[in-house]
Amino acid sequence: MTQREVPVIEVSDLRMRYGEKDVLQGIDLQARRGEILALLGPNGAGKSTTIEILEGFRQRSAGHVRVLDVDPAHGDEAWRARVGIVLQSWRDHGKWQVRQFLSNQGALYRPFSTLQVTRPWDVDDLLRSVGLLGQATEQVRRLSGGQRRRLDVAVGLVGRPDLLFLDEPTAGLDPQARHDFHELLRHVSNDLNVTVLITTHDLAEADKVADRIAILVAGRIIADGTTEQLARVIAGPDRVRWVADGQRFEKTAIDSTGFVRALLGDDSGAVTQLEVQRASLEDTYLQFVDQAEHPDTHGEEAA
Repeated sequence: MTQREVPVIEVSDLRMRYGEKDVLQGIDLQARRGEILALLGPNGAGKSTTIEILEGFRQRSAGHVRVLDVDPAHGDEAWRARVGIVLQSWRDHGKWQVRQFLSNQGALYRPFSTLQVTRPWDVDDLLRSVGLLGQATEQVRRLSGGQRRRLDVAVGLVGRPDLLFLDEPTAGLDPQARHDFHELLRHVSNDLNVTVLITTHDLAEADKVADRIAILVAGRIIADGTTEQLARVIAGPDRVRWVADGQRFEKTAIDSTGFVRALLGDDSGAVTQLEVQRASLEDTYLQFVDQAEHPDTHGEEAA
């Protein structure tokens, strides 16, 4: 087994119950070394609960969970030093300079350096890595939204973790800041070899940044794979519309390219208009979510 194949997160039959409500209903999940895994799902699907269990901040009701080969429910401080967590913001530290604040955070990991559990970053090297060296002497409160998110990632990375958790990290960012943040995550994964678990309800974001996507709906994983694998599984057929001899026609086709080639091959100039509407992964995802959330309704429709 290569280093990239080593499982960093192993979850089977994870369950969480609050009173009479089952929030997680038997989740199976894995993440490997250096992989970006996106946990995708609508609000209320159970994403944050799952993350909190994996971080060791919430006790599960049942199931098997191993994170960095440790049950997070029993993770000690040395284990926590190997886990980076990106919080929403550091609003209480606005007057600190960026370098000063990051140095202070890095000092928390020094006791574990003697145990060779983790080696804190040199602060300027880390600032350079996340693209903030030019803002090292700026006050945190003067950073832009995108720069603040980069600082949040730097704080998550300062102890040089093996695993980084991010919960809805790009909420509120403008398109350019989101693009830059996605590039930063690819750098963290590819160049720093850190496993990243990101939660989001944005399919486009998951598609752009993740190596693999797990779709969580109503406490269940309903699909898991690369974007290409999910497209083959959940993307519906394309829709082909054309006009021939003055009449309008429409057909759905899995292989729209082959269908159009055959249509034009048999045509003697009769087709005057042709439109191919590709199946939208986002539309199909939303339909998939709706079916998972309202199975009884769709069952009645099918009947």
